[in-house]
Amino acid sequence: MQTNQEKEKSLKSIVNTVYILQTLSFAIGLTLIIGAIINYVKRDDARDTWLYSHFNWQIRTFWFTLLWLIVGGLLINTGLGIFILMAVSIWLAYRIVKGWLKYFQREEVK
Repeated sequence: MQTNQEKEKSLKSIVNTVYILQTLSFAIGLTLIIGAIINYVKRDDARDTWLYSHFNWQIRTFWFTLLWLIVGGLLINTGLGIFILMAVSIWLAYRIVKGWLKYFQREEVK
């Protein structure tokens, strides 16, 4: 049986890994999907901890990024798509930075 301290250490490692995977998605898009899968598999383990908000934050980041990547991709031929794709890239970077900063401050992310 894991102690609370061991559990938190394990969860922190997972959250940090997913932020790394999200960052790597700028070069290797598949890592964003891998991070989301990890979040869904391990999220319940984080319930009732300050890290639970990070799991939810990362999951929401994945779904909204995916949505806007699809919209941008569908509109790429209109010219509007490129602006949507640029905006979603900036937004994704913001979400990663904000989440990671809160993580290092040991705070919930909102």
